[in-house]
Amino acid sequence: MTLTAADRPNVVIIYGDDVGYGDVGAYGSKMIPTPNLGKMVSEGLVFTDGHCSAATCTPSRFSMLTGIHGFRNGVRILPPNAPLCIAQDKITLPKLFKKAGYTTAVIGKWHLGIGERGTPVDWNGEVKPGPLEIGFDYSFLLPSTNDRVPCVYVVDHKVLNLDPNDPLYITRTYQSPDEKSTRYPNGKTDREAMTYYQSSHGHNQSVINGIGRIGYMWGGKSALWDDETMADEFVKQTQQYIAKQKGNDEPFFLYFASQDIHVPRAPHPRFQGKTELGHRGDAMVQFDWATGEILKAIKENGFEDNTLVIFSSDNGPVYDDGYEDGTTVHTSSKESDGGHDGSGVYRGGKYQIYEGGTRVPFVVKWPSKIKPGKSDAMMNQIDLIASFAELLEVQLGVNEARDSRNMLPAQLGKESKGLPFMLEEARNLALRKGDFKYIPASKTKKGKKAPAAQLYDLSTDPGEQKNLAAAKPETVKELDALLVKLSQSKVGVRNEAQ
Repeated sequence: MTLTAADRPNVVIIYGDDVGYGDVGAYGSKMIPTPNLGKMVSEGLVFTDGHCSAATCTPSRFSMLTGIHGFRNGVRILPPNAPLCIAQDKITLPKLFKKAGYTTAVIGKWHLGIGERGTPVDWNGEVKPGPLEIGFDYSFLLPSTNDRVPCVYVVDHKVLNLDPNDPLYITRTYQSPDEKSTRYPNGKTDREAMTYYQSSHGHNQSVINGIGRIGYMWGGKSALWDDETMADEFVKQTQQYIAKQKGNDEPFFLYFASQDIHVPRAPHPRFQGKTELGHRGDAMVQFDWATGEILKAIKENGFEDNTLVIFSSDNGPVYDDGYEDGTTVHTSSKESDGGHDGSGVYRGGKYQIYEGGTRVPFVVKWPSKIKPGKSDAMMNQIDLIASFAELLEVQLGVNEARDSRNMLPAQLGKESKGLPFMLEEARNLALRKGDFKYIPASKTKKGKKAPAAQLYDLSTDPGEQKNLAAAKPETVKELDALLVKLSQSKVGVRNEAQ
């Protein structure tokens, strides 16, 4: 597709957190109303086999923004105060857009680290390197994730509303580095301080807003976020950003990364009780509202026809992930939530290598170019960077975004053929090739029997219940060789696939 400068679309990625395949009405949800997403689905192209690259958040975000699998760089879920995990000299999605003449912004959850390795972040000064150093022109961040400290917003390089007389620090132990800094309760020794709801496991260090967090924080009281108004704040910032783009000659790229429906789930009171699924279901209703507000802002500012919007999620669903928040968990062959299953017909969810860990909602809307409909093409977020490079006629170097492949024709609905194969990542790796899903045998742990190799035919067994490995040894051999080749490749999936 050849585009003139005037035809270049604005691009908005709306990214959910722990939103599973079955959490959206169009993908089978019966107990969570998602009318705004329903409208987007009716106007866009819905992928039934769309994936994030990993079953956990940081690796998926890293892969989407860099086009490189997280495991190649040792990227895992980051702790508080982790350094930036994206190298500043590498191509990224926002850098790609900037090469094409776009202005770029990120609003919402970051969780890709801030600062230099070996040098603690100065939360009271210039908070960097971060999004601005890897290609974003503007950022309004939840710097880590909402269950981790620091519980403050960072705008570009500064903590928002920070009082210099109440300096902010992040520590590994409950020892105050500055007597002037506000002291927050320690959830390990003061469980009664967790008044919003109790932690079920972990999440019991600094208690902020009555909620236990991972990590210890000191100071910054005037800068604290309000958990229940976080979605409102992110939507407001997004509306303001989109409105500012009116009259600009450059198109814009916006990465909106919601904190919903990640723990601690604290939906605004106007959304509480909207489902029978506790805070998790209500948080999804809130996220649907946020999505609707963003789409409304795009339309009201005159951008709808030539704005490409992608809706997806960083990994599959999880229920009790550290807090007693009213989410009902049923233990069976599939974990489910009060009759609702966030992974739909698929097995597993967040942290797990089964399909439910990475198969997520994936909807693309571009009114002037994409016809509404449904596609069964296998798709992965890691391929966005190569696909946009093709769309915008930006040449990628051989070693740039080396795991990303051009899937633009399928993303635009021009053809039904998707990825021939792809890697999936959790604590281990798996391979999809066509309808086959292959999970290699795990290494033996001392005193424990290691799981054997697993092979599933998803066309007849989407729930991954019937292991065909013993019945199809040649298929196992073929897929194992391909998985080893791809995972150990020095040149990346794109170059191996050519």
